[in-house]
Amino acid sequence: MSVVLSVVVPLYNEELNVEPLLDRIESIVRALDGRPSYEIVLVNDGSTDDTLTRLREQLPRREHLVIVNLSRNFGHQLAATAGIEIAQGDAVVLMDGDLQDPPELIADFMVKFYAGYDVVYAIRRKRKGESAFKLLTASLFYRTIKRLTKVSIPVDTGDFRLMSRRVVAALKRSPERHRFLRGMVSWVGFKQIGIEYDRDERTAGVTKYPLPKMIRFAIDGITSFSDVPLRFASYLGFIAAIPAIVYALIVLGSKLLRVHPPGYTPGWASTIVAVLFLGGVQLISLGILGEYIGRIYDEVKGRPLYLISDIDKS
Repeated sequence: MSVVLSVVVPLYNEELNVEPLLDRIESIVRALDGRPSYEIVLVNDGSTDDTLTRLREQLPRREHLVIVNLSRNFGHQLAATAGIEIAQGDAVVLMDGDLQDPPELIADFMVKFYAGYDVVYAIRRKRKGESAFKLLTASLFYRTIKRLTKVSIPVDTGDFRLMSRRVVAALKRSPERHRFLRGMVSWVGFKQIGIEYDRDERTAGVTKYPLPKMIRFAIDGITSFSDVPLRFASYLGFIAAIPAIVYALIVLGSKLLRVHPPGYTPGWASTIVAVLFLGGVQLISLGILGEYIGRIYDEVKGRPLYLISDIDKS
């Protein structure tokens, strides 16, 4: 029986990439060994340009196209989740719509899938057209999260990957709101393997992950799979308490012995230093607690992860 392949692509303001993206995906999928039946699931994540119009213009020309139009912009991870949950394939490929992830790698994914792998993820060997700052911060992020989490998340990987039907089923049973899909897929387990590739430059448009979003994404990734920051707050409190206790003992001893330590002068200097130091520790700790409490607040509301305005099919 022919294996059904679903290619899922979340899109936000990618009007210039719609047609070349579909052309490249279809040319690759049609040339696959065994000519599997397929569908291309494009998720419009509340685009404010003509992305949706361009998508609908493709419907009469493409036999295997599914357009999922979300009610508003929910963000890349939730748009990807919507596409994954709607996809019907035995193998589901998730990729970005800016053509930095080459569709040609789908053929290599399928070879590994036929060999029995449930997850085939793409490892970024080179990242063309990206600044030194972004390359450095990305490298630090992947290695930091690998050290902090108990889940073995491969470094230098994005969401570009193939997942089997049982991996997709496991993801559908995980309705958390602050989603870090590459971490969730690693957490699922099963048989996984990576394939190296060179990431291309964006063909058109601008990045949808400026620095503030990158920071938010990094925080979501770390807090989704690690409680180390909570322990860090405790450690920081202990570290701050030790010099405070030592200093208190010194002051007490000097009072009893009537001998002042070097540099000791009664007044505001030592007091303000201690207050600022302890106040900073407290604010850092409260901020870390706030991140986790905010996540709990979002989860307990139980709202849908996304809302679909309409679905169009060829």
